[in-house]
Amino acid sequence: MARSTRELRLRRHRRVRKNLAGTAERPRVAVSRTNKHISAQIINDETGTTLAAASSVEKSLASVSGGNIDGAKAVASVLAQRAKDAGITSVVFDRGGFAYHGRVAAFADALREGGLEF
Repeated sequence: MARSTRELRLRRHRRVRKNLAGTAERPRVAVSRTNKHISAQIINDETGTTLAAASSVEKSLASVSGGNIDGAKAVASVLAQRAKDAGITSVVFDRGGFAYHGRVAAFADALREGGLEF
């Protein structure tokens, strides 16, 4: 039986999340990607709270497209700044079942350039 692309991604995501959790000291950066947009949240899984978030849907990022590498870098730099403002320096990267390639890899590199360690 053929599985949909979404089902396969969710299976990969569950497999990744088995070994990964965000704590107060090292929260989790969860990345979500669609064809047109990219978004991410910094999450403390112990309390289930979102500490910072950024998305290409925001009005402040309306000038960039979330569907390309430049847009992913712009969203990551905004998220890195918000993380700094919240006092977060070290995180765990959760690629969400997406391949660590293209926009997701560019997003991670831009987070590192923004001062987050992982």
